[in-house]
Amino acid sequence: MSKRDLKKYVKELSKEQLEEQIIELYEKFSPVKVFYDFVFNPKENTLLLESKIKISNEYFPLKTSGRAKKPKMRRSVAQKYIKHFMVLGVDPFVIADLMLYNIEIAQTFSAGHAIKQDLFFKSMLNSFEQATQYLVANGILSDFKSRLKSIQNEAFEQKWKNESEFKTIVERLEY
Repeated sequence: MSKRDLKKYVKELSKEQLEEQIIELYEKFSPVKVFYDFVFNPKENTLLLESKIKISNEYFPLKTSGRAKKPKMRRSVAQKYIKHFMVLGVDPFVIADLMLYNIEIAQTFSAGHAIKQDLFFKSMLNSFEQATQYLVANGILSDFKSRLKSIQNEAFEQKWKNESEFKTIVERLEY
């Protein structure tokens, strides 16, 4: 069904029928429930904090049964939250904060652990590039420039294999 057909169908429904369908969608489909729950009670700060905790847990997992769990370092966890925030229409400043936090927590982990997987560094570079593109696209680059520079400096300090690419991205933004 096209959007045009949907609009035509919705116009033909009475107010009561439309209300019934929305309630039915809310009850049947979890994404619809999540959307309406967010619309009527955004709590962006709570969502952000919960997301940051889950992302942190990827690098610094909580101990269970007295044993330390192995860090998973999955970029996909952060990407899932970032995409979810975008779908919900969360404020761009909150999304940008989460994007940069993902890289910063990975750098905090990297500072204390030797990482041998090249994929980790490539993944963090991809996250950095996506974050900068998002900041530019939303006109909020100036608000986050110092954090971008700090991330680039930390990549240099830790001697990341691709630190020159971080530097190139930051230099491009300065012109």
